[in-house]
Amino acid sequence: MRGLAVYENYKSKSETEELQIAKRIKMFVFASEELDENEREHVLALSDNVDIELSLVKDAEHAVSTNPSLTAAIKEELDADRSVLVAGQTGCKERKRHGSHFLTSQRECQAAYIGLKTGDILKAKFWVLRPGLKWTPHPSTPVSFFLLLIACLAYLVARMTARPIRHLANAAGELGRDIERPPLDEGGPTEVRRAAIAFNAMQARIKQQIQHRTNILAAITHDLQTPLTRLRLRMEKVGDGELRDKLVQDLGVMQSMVREGLDLARSADSTEPMQKLDIDSLLDSVCADATDAGQDARLEGRTGASIMAQPNTLRRCLTNLVDNAIKYGHYARLRVVREESEIVIRIRDAGPGVPAEHMEAIFVPFFRLETSRSRNTGGTGLGLTIARNIAENHRGRLQLRNHPDGGLEATLRFPARS
Repeated sequence: MRGLAVYENYKSKSETEELQIAKRIKMFVFASEELDENEREHVLALSDNVDIELSLVKDAEHAVSTNPSLTAAIKEELDADRSVLVAGQTGCKERKRHGSHFLTSQRECQAAYIGLKTGDILKAKFWVLRPGLKWTPHPSTPVSFFLLLIACLAYLVARMTARPIRHLANAAGELGRDIERPPLDEGGPTEVRRAAIAFNAMQARIKQQIQHRTNILAAITHDLQTPLTRLRLRMEKVGDGELRDKLVQDLGVMQSMVREGLDLARSADSTEPMQKLDIDSLLDSVCADATDAGQDARLEGRTGASIMAQPNTLRRCLTNLVDNAIKYGHYARLRVVREESEIVIRIRDAGPGVPAEHMEAIFVPFFRLETSRSRNTGGTGLGLTIARNIAENHRGRLQLRNHPDGGLEATLRFPARS
């Protein structure tokens, strides 16, 4: 009778321990399938606090099932179709809790292999009670497990709550670079859904306003072209040659400003489709066009990289910078390099540079310096503004600086396509 009582006592305690192990493994299985790789490593590290060693393996390491009761308990906690195998194991770490060692002589090391939905296999190593030996659970075991479970659940809830907010923040950041980005998903909790609806409505209004502005400028340009052409024809009949030349020159400036104004509007709202573009070929073509026009432009370096771009629009950006360098700095020296995940294009001239206090102001529409970069050169003050708009629409950056060896250097940075 005494032996039967000992057996029943062991059986009851063994089943209780197996149920606890199964519940703990279930918690880590669900957490591993929910999180990404970096967060999964963090959660697996928490297993040290509940006396389970967790790791991800590619296969069951030729293990043979030796504990069908624990296998069944784990399957019951997960689902019947889940791949689960529990086998004898060696190398379990000796555990400590509140300063006292577990008696490993009363326990044996086992490992459970559980198939994850990600395709990996979660390996859990733990100590289980040997048959027929006395087992006394530590009084803090349920409390520690409960606190750890609360911490994991709180972490998962906080992450799921922050996910739509993170998506909204990313969409807001992308909106400034791509007004045509797809609208946000209008699902989720009420507050998140209302924020997504308001964001999509704001994006639609901005797109509509930009389109209206472009249409207005296009209409003005179209309507002005005809009277300007008539004025030019009539000016040709002016008898005073000097006066005629001045009037024709002023009219040419007016026509140039009208065209540049329309180009500025289009640079902020280009409808040209994006496509994969070889940046080396584009730069070769821009320099070749400048050389054919009798300008001094040379290219150094190759990247072998490509970017997603609007070909004609990006060509306009590069052409503006090259023309700017030649007009004010006599020549353009282009250099392209690959720096990690970016394509960097530098365009340098031999001009007098720009005062530091005006380095950002020259990107303001119609802004001109009163020195070499003045109205006398025939510029409209929109070339750099258009170039920066185009760069930002391609997720790039345009910066200017005075080169230490003289001249102005424009630097374009674009994300490279692998």
